[in-house]
Amino acid sequence: MIKWLHNLLTRFREEGQGLVEYALILVLVAIVVIVILALLGPAIGNIFSNIVAGMGYVPQTGGGGLLLLF
Repeated sequence: MIKWLHNLLTRFREEGQGLVEYALILVLVAIVVIVILALLGPAIGNIFSNIVAGMGYVPQTGGGGLLLLF
């Protein structure tokens, strides 16, 4: 009985360690993505603004409504 309990606890400890490692990797990837978006965000926004301006879109002021085309 004691050996069974020891094996059970050892297995849970090893699985928990694997989950912590995956969580740390996920946090690291999230931090990298946030840093990249913070650095490149304004440049990407300018690119999309230039594309929209090139298409001739002029935003309307004062309305605030959403225009849906079906």
